[in-house]
Amino acid sequence: MHYTGDISVADVWKALTMDKTAVLVDVRTSAEWAFVGTCDLSELGTSPLLISWQEYPHMGINPAFTQMIEEKYIQKDQPLYFLCRSGVRSKAAAAAMVRAGYEKCYNILDGFEGGPDAAGHRGAISGWKVAGLPWTQG
Repeated sequence: MHYTGDISVADVWKALTMDKTAVLVDVRTSAEWAFVGTCDLSELGTSPLLISWQEYPHMGINPAFTQMIEEKYIQKDQPLYFLCRSGVRSKAAAAAMVRAGYEKCYNILDGFEGGPDAAGHRGAISGWKVAGLPWTQG
């Protein structure tokens, strides 16, 4: 998979703070946004783009994903930071956007919830929420 690179959640927050053209794209599903939460970028005067890479409930690749981002009039040289649950779907999404001609497409390591802990639960050892970055649920 070819994309620009990987970035930590802390470094994404810094990038979003410093570069007002940077865009956070949350590629999780509507069920995840509703029941797990979303990044809260309101203190930066923006919000994440919520565009699913895979469609719930069948989890097939969203055939309109690239088009949905293009419809947001994002410039090809704007930095795009892709977030999923743990950093897997976001790699595929970032690679798809590089293939579509976007120059700066990053995968956010550990995603929103991070990997599972010893008990198999997410959201306890890494990711956006564990880093204490702003998020909202509901």
